[in-house]
Amino acid sequence: MPDRTRPIRKEICLNETELNLIQHKMRQLGTHNFGAYARKMLMDGYIIKVDYTEQKKLAAAVNRIASNINQICRRINSTGHFYETDVADLKDRLGDVWELLKVRQKEEL
Repeated sequence: MPDRTRPIRKEICLNETELNLIQHKMRQLGTHNFGAYARKMLMDGYIIKVDYTEQKKLAAAVNRIASNINQICRRINSTGHFYETDVADLKDRLGDVWELLKVRQKEEL
């Protein structure tokens, strides 16, 4: 077809669920032309980029606390004693987690 106004062809592969979702959105828009819909969405659609830096920091902090708790529990189970320094360390780490949560909450508000 040499007279086409759009000679460049792009193809995509979809599964059944993705196709159904696209068709549902096209029905909501009232269009039946997939090419027009795809062009419009690809050129004018929104791009959302999420920064997970704070969530990763929070997950790492929680993981460190969980690891410390596990070590302390093992020690208590084997010796029957716990140490005040362990409790203080856990409180410090928990304070770090709360600080991360407060910062994240302020950013969202």
